[in-house]
Amino acid sequence: MLRVGVIGYGYWGPNIVRNFHTNEGAEVVLVADKSANVEARLKKAHPSIPFTTDAMEILKSPRIDAVAVVTPVWTHFELAKAALENGKHVFVEKPFTCSVEQAEELIELADRKNLQIMVDHTFLFTGAVKKIRQLVDEGALGDLYYYDSLRVNLGLFQHDVNVIWDLAPHDLSIMDYVIQEKPELVVATGEKHLNGVEDVAFITVYFPKRIIAHINVNWLSPVKVRTTLIGGEKKMLVWNDLEADEKIKLYDKGVSMSTHPSNLHQLLVSYRSGDMWAPQVEQIEALRAETAYFLKCIEENKKPFNDGAAGLRVVRILEAAEKSVRNRGEALAL
Repeated sequence: MLRVGVIGYGYWGPNIVRNFHTNEGAEVVLVADKSANVEARLKKAHPSIPFTTDAMEILKSPRIDAVAVVTPVWTHFELAKAALENGKHVFVEKPFTCSVEQAEELIELADRKNLQIMVDHTFLFTGAVKKIRQLVDEGALGDLYYYDSLRVNLGLFQHDVNVIWDLAPHDLSIMDYVIQEKPELVVATGEKHLNGVEDVAFITVYFPKRIIAHINVNWLSPVKVRTTLIGGEKKMLVWNDLEADEKIKLYDKGVSMSTHPSNLHQLLVSYRSGDMWAPQVEQIEALRAETAYFLKCIEENKKPFNDGAAGLRVVRILEAAEKSVRNRGEALAL
C-alpha cells in the first residue's frame, strides 16, 4: 500500500485526493493546504483523512512514500525538490515548473535518487487522445501536415500566470505526445487587456518534415471551444472535446498535386472527398487511469511516459513562447 500526501486542496486537489484514496494500491494519509478554511470540505468528503496547514509535515514524514503537488506553478519547484530530497516520489500538477532550469534540476535529482516524477498531463489518459495517438501510429492519417488547436472560453482569469501558462500546457502536452518529432522553432504573439497578464495568445511551433502546429488560447471568448484539427497526407481528423458521443471524426479528404507532362510549371490539383468515420472512443476517467499508472510505475520502478522529461519539453516551449510574446513575435529556436 503506497502512502500518499497531497499538498493543495483548492480547485484540482479534491480530484487528486479522491482518485488516490479510492485506489486499492494507495492511501492518502495527509492533506496540506495553507488555507485552514478548506479543512471542512476535506472532512465532508473524506472524514478519515487528517489535515494540516504545514506542507512540511508531508514533505518530512517518514510515513509518506509519494507527494502530489497541486499548488500554483510558482511553488512547484521548491515543494517537488523538498519531496525528492526526502526520498519521496512526486506527482506534480501542470505545468511542471516555471523554467527550464528548474525542470532540469528536478529531473537530475530524481534520477540520482532513483525516484519517479509524473507531470499531471491528464488529457494524455483520455480515450480521445489515446485513440488519436493510435491512429497516428498506425499511419491512418499518413504523413502529418499540421496540428491546429483552439482552447478558448470566458475566464477563469488568473493573476499569477498568463493564458499561455494556464491553458497551453494541455495542448502542448497532447501535441508532444502525438507528434513524434522534436520541435525546432517557436513564434508567439499575445496581448494583455484586463489584469496585467496576456489573456489572448497565439503560438506557432515548427517541426521537421514541414509539420506546423498552431495553438490559440483565450480567456476572452464569448463561447467555450475545445477543438483540435490534425491534417495528414491521407486523412484529416477533428477532435471536439465538448462532444458527448462522437468526439473524434476522421475525414477521408485530401488534395494531391501533379504537373502536366508538357508544362512543368502547370500544376494539376485533384481533390479527394470520401467518407467520414467516427471511431469508438474508450469512456474512462482520465485522472483515475493516470493516478493508477503513477502507482504502477512506482511499483515497477519504471519511468512514466509523462515524466519529468515530458514536462520539461512543455516548459521549454512555454518559456520560449512567453519570450517571443515579449518581443512581439520573435522567432526562437528550441
